Amino acid sequence: MYSDKDIAIVILNWNGRTLLEQFLPSILKYSEATKIYVADNASTDSSVEFLKTSFPEVTIIQNSENGGYAKGYNEALQHVSEPLLCLLNSDIEVTENWLHGILTAFNSETKPDIIQPKILDYKDKSKFEYAGAAGGFIDKYGYPFCRGRIFDSIEDDKGQYNDVIDIFWASGACFFIKNEIFKSLKGFDESYFAHMEEIDLCWRAYNSNYKTQYVGTSTVYHVGGATLSNTNPKKTYLNFRNSLMTLVKNTDKNVFSKAITRMFLDGVAGIRFLFQLKPLHFWAVLKAHYSFYINLGGILKVRRTCKRRSNYYQTSSIVWSYFIKKVKTFDCL
Repeated sequence: MYSDKDIAIVILNWNGRTLLEQFLPSILKYSEATKIYVADNASTDSSVEFLKTSFPEVTIIQNSENGGYAKGYNEALQHVSEPLLCLLNSDIEVTENWLHGILTAFNSETKPDIIQPKILDYKDKSKFEYAGAAGGFIDKYGYPFCRGRIFDSIEDDKGQYNDVIDIFWASGACFFIKNEIFKSLKGFDESYFAHMEEIDLCWRAYNSNYKTQYVGTSTVYHVGGATLSNTNPKKTYLNFRNSLMTLVKNTDKNVFSKAITRMFLDGVAGIRFLFQLKPLHFWAVLKAHYSFYINLGGILKVRRTCKRRSNYYQTSSIVWSYFIKKVKTFDCL
């Protein structure tokens, strides 16, 4: 049976002293028996000095460079031996007893391997937060969506997702995984740098018959966009590029027809950015596709080494459901 002492909370930090100062106290308060690490991605601010002075009970892991989310965690977690890992964004506020539901799930007969709690918006705590909401799913063409959030439509939390269910992917904002499974899957794909790497990991876990679960009895609040805002074209670039990579690496069959359909839909999204007077985001989509093309050989090489499994998608096309059929909430899919 797992207990609080079996969990390692690992917070990845890059120049985030302000966030650590704001959110670390609640983590320490409500995770008393749990070991807490801060993995510092070669910060150039005073984060490390601040931690040493103000929070000596926190273990600091100093990474050699800023390798983003993927490489940062891969490097740091080599130094963590606890059987359960909690990868926690530095802009997360946790709540009292937030670990209780997680441990109950890990100790249950359903035996999940990866878990995500309910993620609400720190700026409006009555709403779900974009990055994960109430658990992630994916469509046939690799577009991710969540219970509580489909594209930009975000639901109010009315207790409709206070359940425990199997999901396809868990948010990297608050991501629990068994240490042995993280290592058996060889961690995150470091070519992603940031964004979508947790979906890729969960897809690889699904293909290896591991189980990912949402636990709505545990709640955290996420600021979102504290490192890279949704309005930043670099985020658009990473999301479009990494999502295409994830689809090609992990889908079961008809990979080329799916990829071509996906690229067409991405093109429509790019044109939509132009109509919205967002030319930098249009350019980011083009750059994402260019990067995908020039790296396609390497992606296909990785694909040949991956396990694959069918029946991964919740709906055939979330784009069609949302933009054509006007489905705005998960329960209407």
